[in-house]
This record gives sequence, structure tokens and C-alpha cells, in this order.
Amino acid sequence: MIEFLSTYNLTGLAIGIATFLIIGLFHPIVIKAEYHWGTKSWWLFLLVGIVFVILSLAVRNILWSTVMGVVAFSSFWTILEIFQQQKRVEKGWFPENPKRKKIKRNYRHCEEERRSNPEKK
Repeated sequence: MIEFLSTYNLTGLAIGIATFLIIGLFHPIVIKAEYHWGTKSWWLFLLVGIVFVILSLAVRNILWSTVMGVVAFSSFWTILEIFQQQKRVEKGWFPENPKRKKIKRNYRHCEEERRSNPEKK
């Protein structure tokens, strides 16, 4: 397969398609990880990123090395996205997991709750 891609100069397109699919795959992973584990899952993405950096350095084939590098840095970017997803959940843009304990609440939500329930002080 690699020879076919090289012969017809399709390696760049294959890398582009793989990158598109990997980024598309990580979007729902961020949503599910934040829903089920919250921001505590960031270390898992750090570990996955480090493993794929090592694999990318170990593989000699340019196509697979590049794809593994894309997975590695998509994992690193996911760490940032996990924390941003938490903010989206606080804003109400995404559902909050009712089974997970709230670790910290946004001050604005507390202020709104206090205004709506004046007897609770």
C-alpha cells in the first residue's frame, strides 16, 4: 500500500485524510471523557500522547510515523479541550453528568441561584 501511495504521489492526501479522521474522532472522545470522568481524565490523554510520540519516533515509515504524530498531538490538544468542555458544560451548552459530584461551581451560577431563592442564605 505504501508503495502505491508513493508511486502515485498520494502520501500527502493519505496523511490529510488520516488527520481529518483522527481530529474528527477526538471530538466525541472529549465530550464523553468530560461527561464520564470530568477533568480528571487529562492524565490519560497525556499518557496516550507520550506513547504515540515514542511510537512515532520508533517507526521508520513516514506515513505511519506522521499518523502517530498526529494522534500524539491530538491527545495533547485534548487535554486543553477537556478543560474547555467543562466550561461549556457549566454554561449549559452540553449535558452535565448527574451521577458525578460537582467539584466546583461557577460563581455566576451561585449568584443566580441565590437571587432566585432569597430565603436560602
